Amino acid sequence: MTADHAPGAGRREWGGLAVLALPTLLLSLDFSVLYLALPHLSADLGAGGVQQLWIMDVYGFMIAGFLVTMGTLGDRIGRRRLRLIGAAAFGVASVLAAFSTSAGMLIATRAVLGIAGATLMPSTLALLNNMFQDPGQRATAIAVWVGCFMGGATLGPVVGGAMLEFFWWGSVFLLGVPVMGLLLATEPLLLPEYRNPEAGRPDLSSVALSLGAILPFVYGIKELARDGWHVLPVVAIVASVAFGAAFVLRQRRLTDPLLDLRLFSDRPFSAALAISTLSGAVFGGFFLLFSLYLQLVEGLSPLGAGLWSVSGALAMLVGSLLAPRIARRVRPGNVIAAGLAIAALGFLLLTQLDGPGLALPVIGIVIVFLGGGPTPALGTDLIVGSAPPEKAGSAAAISETGGELGIALGVAVFGSVGTAVYRDRMADAVPSGVPAGAAETARDSLAGAVSAADRLPVQLGAELLDPAREAFTARLNAAAGAGAVLFVALAVLAAALLRHPRSGSEPEVLPASKQEKALAESVGVEKAFKDTPPRRGTSHEHA
Repeated sequence: MTADHAPGAGRREWGGLAVLALPTLLLSLDFSVLYLALPHLSADLGAGGVQQLWIMDVYGFMIAGFLVTMGTLGDRIGRRRLRLIGAAAFGVASVLAAFSTSAGMLIATRAVLGIAGATLMPSTLALLNNMFQDPGQRATAIAVWVGCFMGGATLGPVVGGAMLEFFWWGSVFLLGVPVMGLLLATEPLLLPEYRNPEAGRPDLSSVALSLGAILPFVYGIKELARDGWHVLPVVAIVASVAFGAAFVLRQRRLTDPLLDLRLFSDRPFSAALAISTLSGAVFGGFFLLFSLYLQLVEGLSPLGAGLWSVSGALAMLVGSLLAPRIARRVRPGNVIAAGLAIAALGFLLLTQLDGPGLALPVIGIVIVFLGGGPTPALGTDLIVGSAPPEKAGSAAAISETGGELGIALGVAVFGSVGTAVYRDRMADAVPSGVPAGAAETARDSLAGAVSAADRLPVQLGAELLDPAREAFTARLNAAAGAGAVLFVALAVLAAALLRHPRSGSEPEVLPASKQEKALAESVGVEKAFKDTPPRRGTSHEHA
């Protein structure tokens, strides 16, 4: 269908975008909001070190593990229906998490929050694909969605710090209750229903195999990033590969698979997925180091670091919103490539950090995020737009899963390489008067050096911190250099592999006979959608 014949979105669709984007901001905020609340809730609930790690990680584990299942389930039972079920579960679990009486209860409720969050994310992208049939409008809508997701992740520490100033730690969870209440009240009025009436029942064996492939991988990568190489995370990653191979073999045999592997035969889909996943790995790994740099080298509080990080989120939002407009005149692959090249320049700037001062790091991170904005905006549009409508939920779930795995991989790789650089620089840099135990702690990490310096005399502590901060800055320089090289390579891949994608600027052109049929179907669906507002308990099915 040509762009001229694609029905444009009206006020109802744009109102629906607001309903879809707000929970997305909340879900990403929930990833980062606990960083500040963890010490308070740990003291209140008596959570040990292992329990603290599970409180932080189980939410992301569950989202990553259930995205593929929930994306395909939404295609089967209805995307709006699945979102409403997930919203209700998220609201209830938020209340239970806020008033948890033990660490085990909080871990369990965080797991439920993750599963509920997985019902919302892929359905959001799939519904955007249904609601915004005009390619340019769809690209803009997805760019808004990307901006909300990035904004939520960045605002987490800011919001958490502000709430902890006035309320108890459970208040950070109650943020989800009014948002989910608003979603339950407005979604039946503003969002269309979509399900594939020809889809079969979900294959439970495929669900189990997908969880076995994703959860151990994410766990193993996170453990390697946290504690370095040891047996358990390696075994987990090997097991995930085995489960993944079994999952792929089963999908090839099923007539109605949980994940349609034929999606990967589409070059724009596969190329955009690979570029988005790898760029997400760079962003995830580097942003963690940058946040630590602001706090441990520049000496900012967590709230102050969060406030300075907002500049990067705003730059990402600007880049995301500008990209669809530019892509109407320039091929999306070239827009993505140009953005990645700009981001590489920002990384090169960050390789020059050599002392205190916020101007250079903030300018560098703004350039990085501004250039990185087009990749998630246009890349997500390419991934979802390349799939047929009945597979949009599955395609969206693959996109989200790739992002989750990319961030986990980036944190592990950047963390491991950066740790090696830091330890190498600190091997002979500890002052002679530092006790052996404190010296070993300082050589392990900058956080350890800060902790050790607090227990030493002021002068000796300063002599320890100076080389430790220099070593961490060298670690950040190395990570920025690696980011620049990777982004240049991804820019070349984008320009080469995304030369002829179907996207917001270049919609699929059908033969004349198919155009007439597609136009008739889309006009009929649009007329039914606009003239007959869906009531509770009813849905519009279209294939």
